[in-house]
Amino acid sequence: MDNITKQATEDGYVETLFHRRRYIPELKSSNYMVRQFGSRAAMNTPIQGTAADIMKIAMIKVYQEIKKRNLKSKIVLQVHDEMMIEAPEEEKEEIKEILRQSMENAITLNVPLIADISEAKNWYDCK
Repeated sequence: MDNITKQATEDGYVETLFHRRRYIPELKSSNYMVRQFGSRAAMNTPIQGTAADIMKIAMIKVYQEIKKRNLKSKIVLQVHDEMMIEAPEEEKEEIKEILRQSMENAITLNVPLIADISEAKNWYDCK
């Protein structure tokens, strides 16, 4: 973590695994509290930013597969690492498999990505 902050101070930015940059000018601030914020941002961005990148890749894969199969299902909501799909009952099992495959195979890492999939009849019951 110290190396990330040190490198970010030198470069002025940090990168996600996909080389998306977040510039962090706060690291050069004369205000201690602002510098501390910059340090936290430098440490969090590579992990949280990479997770966001992975989620976007998974969403694109889900969307493309829905279109390819000419399904009626729709992506209606995405928050952090969750995606909500509205699907007709007859597409339920197929869309669950599309979700699992797309999310677990969005990218290849040294550790497996595991997708938990649940279903509900309404948004309130989604978990």
